[in-house]
Amino acid sequence: MSLAPDVRTGSIVEPVVLRSVLGRFCSGVVVVTAMTPEGPAGFTCQSFASLSLDPPLVAFFASHGSTTWPRIRSAGKFCINILALGHEELSTWFALSGTKKFAGVPWRPAPSGAPVLPNVCAWVDCRLEAEYPGGDHHIVVGRVQALESADESLPLVYYRGGYRALTPHAGSTGPNSDADAPAAPAADH
Repeated sequence: MSLAPDVRTGSIVEPVVLRSVLGRFCSGVVVVTAMTPEGPAGFTCQSFASLSLDPPLVAFFASHGSTTWPRIRSAGKFCINILALGHEELSTWFALSGTKKFAGVPWRPAPSGAPVLPNVCAWVDCRLEAEYPGGDHHIVVGRVQALESADESLPLVYYRGGYRALTPHAGSTGPNSDADAPAAPAADH
C-alpha cells in the first residue's frame, strides 16, 4: 500500500481516511458483464459514470486486482447493468472472486451478446473505446451502442460502506418523478 503525500503540505493521505471521507459520496451500483469464450463474465462496480453525450460514452473503474476485467477486456464489448433496489444479494454475489457467478442467475443477451440481468433499472451496451491507467485501477471508457431503462425501478445506492434506499423528494409525484426537482446547473468544465 502506498501513501500519497499532499504536494502542498507534505502530509500523508492515509488510505483508510481517504476511503472514509470519499465514502460520504453516494454511488449507484452496477454489474459489468460480457460474453467471453469461457462463457458469461461479470463483476460488481460502484464507480460508473456518464462521460459524454456526443459521442455517447460512459466510464467505470476496474481494479488492477480484478481477475474478471481482463476477460471482459478481451471480449471488446460489455454491458453495464444498473442494479435496482432489492439487488443487494446480486451485487454481493458478483463482487465475489473465484465463483461461477452466473450459476443459477437468469439473464438475456444485450445486442452485443453480453448478459442483461433481470429487473435492472437500466442497461447500457458498449464496445470498449479506451483504457487508461489510474493508480490502482484501470479507467475504462465504453462507447454506448444500445441502452434501455425500466421506468419504475429505484436504483440500488451505496453510501458509507452499505446499501441504502432513496427517499422521494418532498412533493414528488412518483418514485422517479423529476417534476419538482430543481434543474441541474449547466456544466462548466
